[in-house]
Amino acid sequence: MAQAQTIEPNAQHRYEITRADLPLHCPLDGMSLWNSHPRVFLPIEQTGGRATCPYCGAEYVLKDD
Repeated sequence: MAQAQTIEPNAQHRYEITRADLPLHCPLDGMSLWNSHPRVFLPIEQTGGRATCPYCGAEYVLKDD
C-alpha cells in the first residue's frame, strides 16, 4: 500500500495556487499538520490575488488558470 505524500509545512515562503485550490487556507491540504499552526482561511480573491499567512508569513499568489 502506497503512503500518501505530504507537503512539508513552512518549507517555502511563496506558493502559487489556482482557483481549484480555493477557498485558500494555510496550511494547505496535504501539509503535515503536527508541526504547523492552526488552519486559517485567507481571502486571496479580495486582496488582489495575493495573501500572506499571519502565522507563518507564507505568501500565496493566485495564478490565472
